[in-house]
Amino acid sequence: MDSRDGAQERGTTWEVDDVKLLARQHRVRVPEQPAPPRPIGPKLLDEGSIHFALDTALRIGEVQMATGAGAADVTATILAVTDAFGLPQCEVNVVGTSITVTCHRGSEASPVTAVRVVRSRSMDYTRLSETEDLVTKITRGRTDLHTAAAEINRISNAPHPYPRWVATLALGAMAASITVLMGGGPLTATLAFVVSSLIDRIGRVLNKRALPLFFQQVVGGLIATLFAVLALSSDLPFESPSLVAAAAITVLLSGLHTVSAVHDAVTGYNVTAAGRTMEVIMMTTGLVTGVVIGLQLAITLGFPRAPLPALPGPSAISLPVEIIAGAAAAGFFALASYARLRALLLAAIAGGVGTTVYSVLRLAHADKIAATAVAAVLLGFCGGVLSRRLRVTPLVVAVSGITPLLPGLLAFRGLYEAGVEPVGQFSTLMQAFAVGLALAAGVVFGEYLAQPVRTQLGRLERKLAGPRMAGPLRPSRRRLQ
Repeated sequence: MDSRDGAQERGTTWEVDDVKLLARQHRVRVPEQPAPPRPIGPKLLDEGSIHFALDTALRIGEVQMATGAGAADVTATILAVTDAFGLPQCEVNVVGTSITVTCHRGSEASPVTAVRVVRSRSMDYTRLSETEDLVTKITRGRTDLHTAAAEINRISNAPHPYPRWVATLALGAMAASITVLMGGGPLTATLAFVVSSLIDRIGRVLNKRALPLFFQQVVGGLIATLFAVLALSSDLPFESPSLVAAAAITVLLSGLHTVSAVHDAVTGYNVTAAGRTMEVIMMTTGLVTGVVIGLQLAITLGFPRAPLPALPGPSAISLPVEIIAGAAAAGFFALASYARLRALLLAAIAGGVGTTVYSVLRLAHADKIAATAVAAVLLGFCGGVLSRRLRVTPLVVAVSGITPLLPGLLAFRGLYEAGVEPVGQFSTLMQAFAVGLALAAGVVFGEYLAQPVRTQLGRLERKLAGPRMAGPLRPSRRRLQ
């Protein structure tokens, strides 16, 4: 047997070695053999199972996005869930209210794509928390695909944990707490409770009739302003009727996804950020329109002009009352958003801490915007570090904690100056806008600062980039883009 026959019997590997030896003898360069391609594609074999897994992951992302989670958090959650379901090569695209997931199956099979559109928003923090628990079970291998699909179906279709009238009373109590925080007395706080509860009930009726949210905000601002004017013209000893309108405006501002819009902009989801920012602008514009119409209507009907509401200055004497009122406002907002007991307690603590930091900085003669930003950064930091360990989504703590700091009184004063004064002034209104932006940006930056600290504590987020307000702690096995 000659050497050629022996090489054929030994196989292809020896043939390649012989070629390399011959090439070295004749000084000819032979290109290296490429490494065999890494197999990609799903571990689920049939296409029906792939569709089922993608649909389950999309429904999880839909719940998160509907409750105010950022696009980056939704993307990271879906990637982690699909990876746990055996779909390692997936791409997620979140644009506006649309979520698209594509599963790549290599070069020999066409990809599988699923799309879901978030058509409605629901501030149900219990639903968000249960979804977070389900994501944790999925990523840690504690549940299979069919069980997860049944669970997310139950979460999505489950009723709110509290009756709707409880949420209405919670919003009224939140308005009363905001009134006390701004220096109002018991009678003014009672009227703010009634007005905000009435606005919520009317808003629910209008929502059932499919009236756009812009016009609902117009109606809310109009009702709040007219009640403040009527209280001024009555014989009852109201300390400052303008606080009623300011408290109602704060309640109406609290439901806007300002934090989510800033979060999307910071994490690079500019299209989604632009859409959410436009939504916030439209809702705020509706509120502005309602307040201005109410003020002008009161002047036209001959009602006495409401005095320009005074901005309360810092006071060490009233500091304990302000802290309690801030904690109550944050807790009642969480209750109105259907949060459970643990989240309620954390939200109340966050509201008290934020109010304390803001008031102390104001006593130290800090600027209003700077004091607001520092308080928001601290809330985002503490919420990011502690809330995960207490099994509460940081988004719940952060959004509830900044509620007492919302510029409701500043906004009403700015609207009064722009719509009632003979020469319209917009400086106060712009200051209110700056305070709102400082709140949202401060929370996102605080969560960003909390990330390395939380990584050292838990060692579960080594590959995550950017602030995380919701979603799984454990990242996908491949780097998130």
